[in-house]
Amino acid sequence: MEQLERLNYLITYLAEEYEDFKLPKEYDEKRYVLRGFMNVREPKEIDKTWLKIQDAFLQEELNAKGIINVDLLEPIPSDPNIILWQGDITRLKVDAIVNAANSKMLGCFISNHRCIDNAIHSAAGFQLRLACKEIMQKQSHDEKTGTAKITEGFNLPSKYVIHTVGPIVDGQLTELHKEQLKSCYLSCLKLAQENDCKSIAFCCISTGEFMFPQEDAAKIAIDVVKEYLKSSKIKVVFNVFKDSDYDIYKNLLEQ
Repeated sequence: MEQLERLNYLITYLAEEYEDFKLPKEYDEKRYVLRGFMNVREPKEIDKTWLKIQDAFLQEELNAKGIINVDLLEPIPSDPNIILWQGDITRLKVDAIVNAANSKMLGCFISNHRCIDNAIHSAAGFQLRLACKEIMQKQSHDEKTGTAKITEGFNLPSKYVIHTVGPIVDGQLTELHKEQLKSCYLSCLKLAQENDCKSIAFCCISTGEFMFPQEDAAKIAIDVVKEYLKSSKIKVVFNVFKDSDYDIYKNLLEQ
């Protein structure tokens, strides 16, 4: 089955849950619709054949984008266990990537939203939402800020996804916000090592939709990681997407 055939199948199946849906003609429009459908769909049972075709579709997309192996990335001059890399975190072949989740821990339900939570769930496939649902059902309450949970990576090149809930800064930055963000990084590092991870890639937790000031967040991330590496051995990637974040991390790591 070619990619276009897979795409048409995946959309057509999900479109049955809607009325009066018309399949777009252009490939890019179809791809946009598929992501949107997957983003808003509740974590409920789905046909195994659909999942199999979804997996083949996402794997071919990943191969087209290109996988980035953490072992081939250059560390910073001052520490062989710290890497600064700018790019798409869903391409990174590391033991674990960190997802900046919300307290419901089920992914972003806004169609085609540009947050990291949406990007990771969209690339991993619908199984990730189902795995998160299973965790949250057993837990029976929202995830607390500063804590983390781990799932498989499914269609991602990373073995695991570690989901952490960062603080929301709605107004002035407080000491509580800072402590909560420290806890996010420390929780992720500990959870990674408990699961025998030799490498972990952090996104810029809380700096997007959760409005944590970028430079303050970067300082906390670097301080926590450097302190942790004094007694534990794990390769850490600071993954940034924006140019502004890259410049902030680069300057701080050179100090």
